[in-house]
Amino acid sequence: MVICEDLWQDGGPITALGDAPELPEVEVVRLGLEAHVAGRVISSVEVLHPRAIRRHDLGSADFCARLVSQPMVAAKRRGKYLWVELADKAAMLAHLGMSGQMLVQPAEAPDEKHLRVRFRFADGGPELRFVDQRTFGGLALAELVEVDGTLVPDSVAHIARDPMDPLFSRDAAVRALRLRHTEIKRALLDQTLVSGIGNIYADEALWRAKLHGTRMTDKLTKPKAAELLDHATDVMREALGQGGTSFDALYVNVNGQSGYFDRSLSAYGQENRPCKRCGAVIVREPFMNRSSYSCPRCQPRPRF
Repeated sequence: MVICEDLWQDGGPITALGDAPELPEVEVVRLGLEAHVAGRVISSVEVLHPRAIRRHDLGSADFCARLVSQPMVAAKRRGKYLWVELADKAAMLAHLGMSGQMLVQPAEAPDEKHLRVRFRFADGGPELRFVDQRTFGGLALAELVEVDGTLVPDSVAHIARDPMDPLFSRDAAVRALRLRHTEIKRALLDQTLVSGIGNIYADEALWRAKLHGTRMTDKLTKPKAAELLDHATDVMREALGQGGTSFDALYVNVNGQSGYFDRSLSAYGQENRPCKRCGAVIVREPFMNRSSYSCPRCQPRPRF
């Protein structure tokens, strides 16, 4: 039976915006999905909030009908983009947004207050639940297309490989960065150049490389650009090893557990605290409706 009720639930107040999950946080969720739902066949889908599938243009009935009896073949990711591969070159994209959670729960577990979509499986085992307090995230179906020998959802085809992709080319990424004439932090956040890096890990990589985010990309030497990408890779690997960065209860894995890399951050969120390297006070500056954090001594602004 396909349950496809568009039942509005209280979305709760929208609180101050932080930063969305980046590569390590999304990879933690992907690993959980791969372990707990890959290979299982969907028996029913229940949509409890229409905003959760607003990116699926054909609506709830089509979304549910196309998923029932489908096997969840594998959980995949490119950069910050997560999807579950289905049969027949199809995929279900999961946009986590600011507060989206993919939770694996026993069927008898009480519904979460902000439960948006429920998946039940033919084996009668634990459910997969999409929970999203702020309703900025959502699910959508997409076709898989081949890009450079890899199948990705068509809506993700323009996204570059990330540093943890086995086929990622650091040399190509360095060339792409240096060909741009823009601030280096803006380039790091451009998912068409290098994917997976967001505001948190950009600030951490720049701190490690002793670069201010306003340094121009075409002014970087090849070795310095390569060093910066290496730092971005290293900090994301370290964060992944600690379950990602969780500033509140909204960033969790499929078992509802938070990561703890926030305890290891050196720049991001460290305003008014001493730099771990030189002791100067970390400063916060506005950046694209968000914030940038840096050490004024270790990361001096460039002289244009």
